Amino acid sequence: MKRDIEGRRESEKAVVGQMIGLYCKKQHGAKTLCPECEELLGYAVSRIDKCPFMETKKFCSNCKVHCYRQDMQQRIRIVMRFSGPRMLFVHPIMATRHVILSWQEKRRIDA
Repeated sequence: MKRDIEGRRESEKAVVGQMIGLYCKKQHGAKTLCPECEELLGYAVSRIDKCPFMETKKFCSNCKVHCYRQDMQQRIRIVMRFSGPRMLFVHPIMATRHVILSWQEKRRIDA
Protein backbone atom coordinates (compact mmCIF):
# COMPACT_ATOMS: atom_id res chain seq x y z
CA MET A 1 0.00 0.00 0.00
CA LYS A 2 2.83 2.40 0.83
CA ARG A 3 4.37 1.65 -2.57
CA ASP A 4 1.03 2.51 -4.22
CA ILE A 5 0.89 5.85 -2.39
CA GLU A 6 4.45 6.68 -3.42
CA GLY A 7 3.56 5.75 -6.99
CA ARG A 8 0.64 8.17 -6.88
CA ARG A 9 2.88 10.91 -5.53
CA GLU A 10 5.43 10.34 -8.28
CA SER A 11 2.72 10.24 -10.94
CA GLU A 12 1.21 13.49 -9.73
CA LYS A 13 4.65 15.13 -9.61
CA ALA A 14 5.33 13.98 -13.18
CA VAL A 15 2.07 15.40 -14.49
CA VAL A 16 2.56 18.74 -12.71
CA GLY A 17 6.17 18.91 -13.86
CA GLN A 18 5.22 18.31 -17.48
CA MET A 19 2.45 20.89 -17.32
CA ILE A 20 4.67 23.55 -15.78
CA GLY A 21 7.42 22.73 -18.28
CA LEU A 22 5.02 23.09 -21.20
CA TYR A 23 3.66 26.37 -19.84
CA CYS A 24 7.13 27.82 -19.31
CA LYS A 25 8.33 26.76 -22.75
CA LYS A 26 5.34 28.29 -24.53
CA GLN A 27 4.82 31.39 -22.38
CA HIS A 28 8.37 32.31 -21.40
CA GLY A 29 10.25 30.86 -24.37
CA ALA A 30 12.76 29.07 -22.18
CA LYS A 31 14.26 25.65 -22.90
CA THR A 32 14.63 25.08 -19.18
CA LEU A 33 12.36 26.32 -16.43
CA CYS A 34 12.64 30.01 -15.62
CA PRO A 35 13.11 30.94 -11.94
CA GLU A 36 9.40 31.75 -11.52
CA CYS A 37 8.27 28.38 -12.90
CA GLU A 38 11.03 26.58 -11.00
CA GLU A 39 9.68 28.12 -7.80
CA LEU A 40 6.14 27.00 -8.66
CA LEU A 41 7.30 23.46 -9.42
CA GLY A 42 9.25 23.27 -6.17
CA TYR A 43 6.23 24.49 -4.25
CA ALA A 44 3.89 22.00 -5.97
CA VAL A 45 6.28 19.10 -5.32
CA SER A 46 6.59 20.06 -1.65
CA ARG A 47 2.79 20.18 -1.32
CA ILE A 48 2.47 16.75 -2.96
CA ASP A 49 5.16 15.31 -0.69
CA LYS A 50 3.41 16.58 2.44
CA CYS A 51 -0.15 15.65 1.41
CA PRO A 52 -1.87 13.67 4.19
CA PHE A 53 -4.78 12.70 1.91
CA MET A 54 -2.78 10.80 -0.71
CA GLU A 55 -4.28 7.49 0.48
CA THR A 56 -7.81 8.60 -0.37
CA LYS A 57 -7.31 10.82 -3.43
CA LYS A 58 -5.37 10.71 -6.66
CA PHE A 59 -5.08 14.35 -7.72
CA CYS A 60 -5.08 17.73 -6.00
CA SER A 61 -7.92 18.89 -8.24
CA ASN A 62 -10.23 16.39 -6.52
CA CYS A 63 -9.22 17.34 -2.99
CA LYS A 64 -11.64 19.15 -0.71
CA VAL A 65 -8.77 20.80 1.21
CA HIS A 66 -6.67 23.22 -0.83
CA CYS A 67 -3.30 23.47 0.85
CA TYR A 68 -1.74 25.88 -1.67
CA ARG A 69 -1.17 29.47 -0.62
CA GLN A 70 -3.55 31.83 -2.41
CA ASP A 71 -0.89 33.26 -4.74
CA MET A 72 0.46 29.84 -5.67
CA GLN A 73 -3.05 28.49 -6.15
CA GLN A 74 -3.71 31.25 -8.66
CA ARG A 75 -0.45 30.58 -10.49
CA ILE A 76 -1.04 26.82 -10.73
CA ARG A 77 -4.58 27.43 -12.04
CA ILE A 78 -3.17 29.58 -14.83
CA VAL A 79 -0.66 26.86 -15.70
CA MET A 80 -3.31 24.12 -15.64
CA ARG A 81 -5.74 26.07 -17.82
CA PHE A 82 -3.03 26.71 -20.38
CA SER A 83 -1.31 23.33 -20.34
CA GLY A 84 -4.26 21.00 -19.80
CA PRO A 85 -5.64 21.04 -23.35
CA ARG A 86 -2.17 21.12 -24.91
CA MET A 87 -1.05 18.03 -22.99
CA LEU A 88 -3.14 15.91 -25.37
CA PHE A 89 -0.78 16.87 -28.18
CA VAL A 90 2.49 16.79 -26.23
CA HIS A 91 1.94 13.81 -23.91
CA PRO A 92 -1.25 12.10 -25.11
CA ILE A 93 -0.92 8.93 -23.02
CA MET A 94 -0.16 10.82 -19.81
CA ALA A 95 -2.97 13.31 -20.44
CA THR A 96 -5.53 10.63 -21.30
CA ARG A 97 -4.59 8.56 -18.27
CA HIS A 98 -4.85 11.63 -16.03
CA VAL A 99 -8.30 12.53 -17.39
CA ILE A 100 -9.61 8.97 -16.98
CA LEU A 101 -8.28 8.57 -13.44
CA SER A 102 -9.57 12.01 -12.44
CA TRP A 103 -13.01 11.23 -13.89
CA GLN A 104 -13.12 7.88 -12.06
CA GLU A 105 -12.15 9.51 -8.80
CA LYS A 106 -14.79 12.24 -9.13
CA ARG A 107 -17.42 9.55 -9.72
CA ARG A 108 -16.20 7.68 -6.64
CA ILE A 109 -16.30 10.83 -4.50
CA ASP A 110 -19.79 11.82 -5.71
CA ALA A 111 -21.21 8.34 -5.13
